[in-house]
Amino acid sequence: MGISSPPHLEKRVLAGRARNEDAVVLHFPPGKAIVQSVDILTPIVNDAFSFGRIAAANALSDIYAMGGEPWCAMNIACFPQEMAADDPQQILPQILRGGQSALLEAGAVLAGGHTVQDEELKYGLAVTGVIDPDHMAVNNGLKAGQRLLLTKGLGTGILATAVKARWEYHEESEQILTEVCSRLNKVGGSVIRELRLPAATDITGFGLGGHALEMAQASGVCIALNTQELPLLPHALDYARDGLIPSGSHLNRNYWSCSTLVEAGVDEALESIVFDTQTSGGLLLAVPPELLDEARSLLQQGGDMACEVGEVLPPREDGKALLLR
Repeated sequence: MGISSPPHLEKRVLAGRARNEDAVVLHFPPGKAIVQSVDILTPIVNDAFSFGRIAAANALSDIYAMGGEPWCAMNIACFPQEMAADDPQQILPQILRGGQSALLEAGAVLAGGHTVQDEELKYGLAVTGVIDPDHMAVNNGLKAGQRLLLTKGLGTGILATAVKARWEYHEESEQILTEVCSRLNKVGGSVIRELRLPAATDITGFGLGGHALEMAQASGVCIALNTQELPLLPHALDYARDGLIPSGSHLNRNYWSCSTLVEAGVDEALESIVFDTQTSGGLLLAVPPELLDEARSLLQQGGDMACEVGEVLPPREDGKALLLR
């Protein structure tokens, strides 16, 4: 049984699936620009509803990271043929229900979607949001002196690897993954809008280090991350020291190594976590010093983490854009 959108959301749809149209026409608020993104995942947890919600939260994060508000979304689903033909556990409907629950929390309407047969189960969303074109958080908005706040703990890629390997504490790790990755970045998005923060990014596949480097290089500055201040999910550091690091995290670390300076004494396992490939990670917010206390307070009032993990520095003569200290 599906989850229906409330009437005030359905009113956004002027024409569409209710009359079997091939496209959807949506009402759009005046004076706004659109912000769009698409993301699709393979399962990182075993529960179908939780996977659907995580995949949707992951897709919505790109909208929040620019200060946008999700307006509508399209499902994208890839199912193995045998699952589409015979699904006694109702895995597919549960995935879609999970995605819809995230959309309802975000205040967005599900406007349609598309499914295909595939060898591997995948699910995600194409999301459209609305944004004030005069106040967007962008990658090239960093300035020296800004402080960096992170809104979720790190290590989801490592925990997902432990879950797949059924490593020690894998059941607890799956519960942690479900809780952290299912949480929307809605609060962080609202802080970007309220304080008109100039730069932010969501932490996903490139890891904290990779996404921080994208921002630093776009802005022509250096980002310094304090590795001892990084918020780590339970078991992530122990797993990393055991070698439970996903291949994507190794690729991230190797790819960005020429742009990264690691100070002597930095724990190698922490360096790996900096580049750990995240699913539905938090937001990295660049905050002017005079707004730091207010930003932290707003995040915490909304139930988000507000961990100061680093700062923006002037460009280095050696060209390194990321400093791990």
